[in-house]
Amino acid sequence: MKKRDFLKSTAALGLTALLPTSVWALSKNGRLRTAHIGVSNMGGADLKSISSHELVDVVALCDVDSKALEGAKKLHPNAVVYKDYRVMLKEMKNDIDAVIVSTPDHTHAPASMMAMEIGKPVYCQKPLTHHVVEARAMRKMAKEKNLVTQMGIQVHSFYDYKLATLLIQSGIIGKVSTVRAWSPKNWGFDGPEPEGSDPVPENLDWNLWLGTSAERPYKEGYYHPANWRKLLDYGCGTLGDMGVHIFDTPYNALKLDVPMTIKNQCRKPTGFGFPEKNTVTYTFPGTEYTADTLKWIWYDGKGAPEKHKDLKLPNNEKLPGQGAMFVGEKGRLLLPHFMELPRLIIDGKYQELDLSIIKDQDAIGEPVRDYDSEGDKHYHQFVDACLGKAETTAPFEYSARLTETILLGVIAGRFPNKTLHWDNATARFSEPEANKFLDAPYREF
Repeated sequence: MKKRDFLKSTAALGLTALLPTSVWALSKNGRLRTAHIGVSNMGGADLKSISSHELVDVVALCDVDSKALEGAKKLHPNAVVYKDYRVMLKEMKNDIDAVIVSTPDHTHAPASMMAMEIGKPVYCQKPLTHHVVEARAMRKMAKEKNLVTQMGIQVHSFYDYKLATLLIQSGIIGKVSTVRAWSPKNWGFDGPEPEGSDPVPENLDWNLWLGTSAERPYKEGYYHPANWRKLLDYGCGTLGDMGVHIFDTPYNALKLDVPMTIKNQCRKPTGFGFPEKNTVTYTFPGTEYTADTLKWIWYDGKGAPEKHKDLKLPNNEKLPGQGAMFVGEKGRLLLPHFMELPRLIIDGKYQELDLSIIKDQDAIGEPVRDYDSEGDKHYHQFVDACLGKAETTAPFEYSARLTETILLGVIAGRFPNKTLHWDNATARFSEPEANKFLDAPYREF
């Protein structure tokens, strides 16, 4: 798909009235036929969880790595295999009901948009897109085509995170003025771009792996199968990886939209890898659950987070390795990441959680301490929505805004220690030099 077609497609497609995808899917004998783009690493986990639903038939598998494809084919011997998702979607469009996109970040939007163009519901891994322009385009197309969509943030459906959302919205700490969130993981790279090239492994189609990104020589250990997250052209750094998971609950609980200002304290850009340490400060417009404005600080990299009074725990306890702290009028709420209950702190002491303040007691549910069972909920919710039996809780209408917020922090890393001002209405920065990073040209491949 050419870039100009990608940008124009959403406008034309909104003119056609379509039945809701869930109704259309129900006509296929009450089962859902899925096609999977990317089947290794996280793609393998997505394939396992989607296919564990009793009403799913995996009919197509696609990966640029023949070894990964071979392994997935053994699990689903009746599925047709492809290495090029464009060919798969063209040849199988009448034989698939939904598409699962589990590729590196730079291919999320091209693959998802192509699937939605032919009317397919899409489950896409986080972060939803690699660029802000793509996030807005995907959100628009999903809405105009009335498609079931879900972003792959499994913790969105976990008990502890839903409980924290209900507690915050019930006023357990009053209006929130600050959120501090952190992960000491390092999906950055401060070194130089490698020189020269290495032979491309026989199992890898390097051209298809690059996809719409700029052409570059293959170098062992830098790109496939995992280190792409560290690099500007393919991933979104630690913020785009762990940040999406850890941002999700505060962002959802506080009913936030995109931020007004963003500043990233980090090293100078190298043009190749993301900074290995980032401190990103956002300011958001207020909502019914926040002060007039909300300050949000994200820390990542070795040693994260920095010490701050907001993060001091009772009894001098050590912070959880990853998590978020809500700071409100009445106290603080600590949300560890992951599968730990939120903890209430008032006047420097832990307090018992009073669940009676939650109006909708049925929404609380029961705690589950089995990761597979908890994780499958999010995937099965998507399948059930496609079959007209449920609604997704992380559709592109929501997850595109969360992704945009994340990506604005990533862009701020190009301008260390400088405050950028974002206009939600125009989707542009006040600083013209930052606007070129909202998008990137697509290579024809």
